[in-house]
Amino acid sequence: MQGKSLAIITARGGSKRIPRKNIKEFCGRPILCYSIEAALSSEAFDEVMVSTDDPEIAGIAMKAGASVPFFRSAEMSGDYASTDEVIMEVLKAVSYTHLTLPT
Repeated sequence: MQGKSLAIITARGGSKRIPRKNIKEFCGRPILCYSIEAALSSEAFDEVMVSTDDPEIAGIAMKAGASVPFFRSAEMSGDYASTDEVIMEVLKAVSYTHLTLPT
């Protein structure tokens, strides 16, 4: 996928402070949908992907137009996994070798 750009949106199911925050409704839509819509409408990415460990979040993400090609590992689903670690897991899993990532 050389020269392609990928948006990675992280959406863990186990939020502690605000349970299920990614799928809570805000102005009639799940919060996650706003991020997906912004990435898709920007036309800056060839693919918008959501990294999640939660089947319900995955379903909402796919319905909104994002891809969810796999579920996040248990190790990357815990309270102490960093966003950097999650993104690296995604990049390794999808075997992208040349990406144009937004800065």
